[in-house]
Amino acid sequence: MERIKEGLQILQPPGWPKPKGYVNGIAARGTMVFIAGMIGWNRKGIFETDDFVGQTRQALQNILETLAEAGGKSEHLVRLTWFVTSKKEYLASLDALGVAYREMMGRHYPVMSVVEVSALMEDRARVELEATAVIPD
Repeated sequence: MERIKEGLQILQPPGWPKPKGYVNGIAARGTMVFIAGMIGWNRKGIFETDDFVGQTRQALQNILETLAEAGGKSEHLVRLTWFVTSKKEYLASLDALGVAYREMMGRHYPVMSVVEVSALMEDRARVELEATAVIPD
């Protein structure tokens, strides 16, 4: 196991290929923080863009602001679940998503899953991100 921060360790089974942009598992000890699905609107509930990457950037910002309420930072995130309305749009945006992700999160990559859904509750939403964090004791 590779230690990434105090109280957090990456789980990488021997012989498995190293994943790109996420990790296979994280073991963590501390205060657990569960963050509801965040979409790409601002703190006033207003969409500033219909751009997929722009909405993702805002959803990440919303997660970080919520996490900060518990004293957490991006490196405390252990899981992100992405719900996207278009697999094709997600895959076509990978380079720009990577740039936006690193701007918001640095080079911390938690466990991640991406799920294509037919729609989200807000008609203009194109992505929703749900997060789990563990802030070490």
